[in-house]
Amino acid sequence: MVPYSLLDLSPIPEGFEAADALRNTLDLARHAEEWGYNRYWLAEHHNSPGIASAATSVLIGHVAGGTKRIRVGAGGIMLPNHSPLVVAEQFGTLATLFPDRIDLGLGRAPGTDMATARALRRGMDGADHFPNDVVELIGYLGDSDPGAKVRAIPGTGTKVPIWILGSSLYGAQLAAHLGLPYAFASHFAPAALEQASEIYRRTFRPSEFLARPHFMLAINLFAAPTDEEGRYIRTSMQLGFARLRTGMPGKLPRPVEDIDAAIDPNVRPMVDEALRITAVGSPESVRNQLARFIDEYRPDEVILTGHIHDHAARLQSFRIGAEAMRELAETDMPD
Repeated sequence: MVPYSLLDLSPIPEGFEAADALRNTLDLARHAEEWGYNRYWLAEHHNSPGIASAATSVLIGHVAGGTKRIRVGAGGIMLPNHSPLVVAEQFGTLATLFPDRIDLGLGRAPGTDMATARALRRGMDGADHFPNDVVELIGYLGDSDPGAKVRAIPGTGTKVPIWILGSSLYGAQLAAHLGLPYAFASHFAPAALEQASEIYRRTFRPSEFLARPHFMLAINLFAAPTDEEGRYIRTSMQLGFARLRTGMPGKLPRPVEDIDAAIDPNVRPMVDEALRITAVGSPESVRNQLARFIDEYRPDEVILTGHIHDHAARLQSFRIGAEAMRELAETDMPD
């Protein structure tokens, strides 16, 4: 069975506020736990009017405290924005509070615009130090070194599982070199998906963390009782993505009946290409599409995501997605 997880950015829909988004996140996480999701990841974004997960480690603690078994983590923390020691202390604290339930995915991008990156006060060349920062962070979370002058407390000895996130060959190469699991951002940047997954698997070096490659594929999901309803709820993310890429970010738009009329035809091909790793439609349709993605890319794990304006429709979509993944697992079982 291919494990299935869930990525949530705590979207803030039009007509609602951040408090509503955060309540919805905890509610979705509790349902995801019931539906058999393996992990519930939250992502760091800053200065984004439609995203409430900026203080990612705080929100992870909130979700972990409101659930019982599901792994909760970052998908991810944008390491150039932070001191490795601070991240180690934050996630060491989370792992101490919630043993064997915390994941730490690390990204190389700032997750924001350059003005906000400067406001984060980490310097503008942080990405150039990413490999060294990852190694430093791993050291803080590893076994205690009696000779170390700086330690993460809590953090030392927690050995929080670290993932490398990425949408290019850089992350694939680094994850393979360090022997870490790798999650590809195919839900919004799939251009290098095939090449990155091949490089990661081919060049992977076994490590103390992982004996063999573990590749996670991100898939957008817009599931509903009918194909028409699935396409309708999908329009919120299509429209929101188009606005973001044309310099007009905002809250998650309400869905529209005619997406062709709502998006500039010159922008639409870019949106379609960026969001092409998407399963949309009825339960049968999304099950077939998920099966095709799994068959084509052979992931070791799938992480489902999707910005849907109406919370009830969002719950329904992820419930249908979980059912589809379980049905696929049953069809793969030997007679």
